[in-house]
Amino acid sequence: MIGRTLGFYFARRFFASVTMIFFSCVGLIMLVDFLEMARRTADRDTVSAVTVALLTIYRTPAFTEQLLPFAVLFGGMATFVTLSRKLELVVARAVGLSVWQFTSPALLVAFLIGVFATCVFNPVSADFKERANRMEAEIFNTASGVFTQGTSGFWIRQQSVDGQAIIQAAASQQGGRQLTGVTVFEFDRNGKLTDRVEAKSAILGDGYWTMREARVLVPGSDQQTFETYLLATKLDPKQIQESLVSPETVSFWQLPDAISNAEQSGFGAARYRLQLQSLLARPFLLVAMVLIAAVVGLRVFRFGGVGQTILGGVLAGFLLYLGTKLAEDLGDAGVVHPIAAAWFPALAGIFMGVLILLHREDG
Repeated sequence: MIGRTLGFYFARRFFASVTMIFFSCVGLIMLVDFLEMARRTADRDTVSAVTVALLTIYRTPAFTEQLLPFAVLFGGMATFVTLSRKLELVVARAVGLSVWQFTSPALLVAFLIGVFATCVFNPVSADFKERANRMEAEIFNTASGVFTQGTSGFWIRQQSVDGQAIIQAAASQQGGRQLTGVTVFEFDRNGKLTDRVEAKSAILGDGYWTMREARVLVPGSDQQTFETYLLATKLDPKQIQESLVSPETVSFWQLPDAISNAEQSGFGAARYRLQLQSLLARPFLLVAMVLIAAVVGLRVFRFGGVGQTILGGVLAGFLLYLGTKLAEDLGDAGVVHPIAAAWFPALAGIFMGVLILLHREDG
């Protein structure tokens, strides 16, 4: 069994490498995103540099969640390659340590990083993502006109005492309770279109939507404009949140309630299930990345060929990440069960890493 001092040394080296790579990439992401947001808001005099910087800060955590597996992969590769080049792993093997013993500290650290990212960092990221969406809606939607329509907006079908209505919104705020760039198609009980309502914003109340700066277009009649227009609805705030809010803006601890509310209200909960399972599988995905890095490190110190081996490790990590994203897309589309879509890439990466290490170490 690896000693406490040596295990702590390997763990500290691995954690330092991951941290350095992670924050270096975070700084680069923030710089690029700040410049991009500054370019997009250059024609808006009311948007200051401080506002752009704050928006960049709110947007960054969502990007860094996607970055974390690569930081662990590259940090693990840097750690094992450095230990190999300095012959520290040779000394460890000389005193009788197996590959499983001197990789176990890095595996444990990676698993704990994944737990921290899921339980602590994800709620912060979800909250910041919601704030970023709110700021972007205020900056871009309100500045581009009263009746802004987004091609990637939200759609929802609702029932009320007046009949059925289909709501399209360019953006949502406050957990889906406030919409901007709203268009509503109202139908009577027989399914016939009665009118179309366009509004700058809509706020969900108790049994109704309060629509601001609305104009109503009735077939065969002149257009009417209202400062306030009320639209009946049977939706409550929880239901509308599950319909409109992106899973990325729902924290890990709120996802079980979001799934339950979506199922009770009749909305699809597959994307929330997929997000929950992906977060649960994240520590194991990071473990898979460490195993890939270990394969690279062992190959270097035993067989040489640093450049080709590192390139192969990077390619393997990217393929694993792409496989994860492909599985998530299939799960989001309903082709694959959310549990299988979230867990299969991580478990497959672990099994492949273990098999390669077993083959190289034990024949």
